[in-house]
Amino acid sequence: MSLIKDIREPFVIAIDGPAGSGKGTIAKLISTKLSFHYLDSGAVYRMIAYAALLKNISPEDESKLSQISEINDIKFINDRALLNKEDITNKIRTDEISIFASKIAIHSSLRASILNFQKSFFKYPGLVAEGRDMTSVVFPDAKIKIFLNASVKERANRRFKQLILKEKDVNLAEITEQIMLRDSRDRERPVSPLIISENAYILETDQLSIEQTVEKILQIIRNKLGSE
Repeated sequence: MSLIKDIREPFVIAIDGPAGSGKGTIAKLISTKLSFHYLDSGAVYRMIAYAALLKNISPEDESKLSQISEINDIKFINDRALLNKEDITNKIRTDEISIFASKIAIHSSLRASILNFQKSFFKYPGLVAEGRDMTSVVFPDAKIKIFLNASVKERANRRFKQLILKEKDVNLAEITEQIMLRDSRDRERPVSPLIISENAYILETDQLSIEQTVEKILQIIRNKLGSE
């Protein structure tokens, strides 16, 4: 891609957004197009949630939760999530793990315990990091900050379609309620809440396809690099 030759030094593209905004899909595509490294911060919390459930650790036990990353070998290799060398890529994508991960993400000591691990993903030639506090806490000095947004209705419809394709028995009203609850939890938690950071580019994606969203972000990158 012609954009690569314009990169003088490694930098971070940080993407935040609410649940179901598509940031995972978009961030992965951007990282592939730029040959950048990729950080799915949500997957880190999912892995910790999985490890906690194995040990019957309560989502309220902040002390034990904050120790999980220290006593377990957590790695991401070729898009695979490995916990103590076991491939748990598919196991961390269940609703149970998702709900548990959301509950434990409120703990300040847990978030602090994985901060250096998250930052370690930033290597040459650069990083695309997505989550809910990438632009505000993990990479506050990111060269490019994106807030990817979509309405609750649109995000619920996207999730509904995903689950239908997996032949899941789902209810749109229940999915909508779950997303609203997740939004409230993410925005109102006292530690690292979901916010729109200063200097972040806000993209509303209700009317945008995945390809259109990717292209808009690539254009933001081109403009940013061209202005320096």
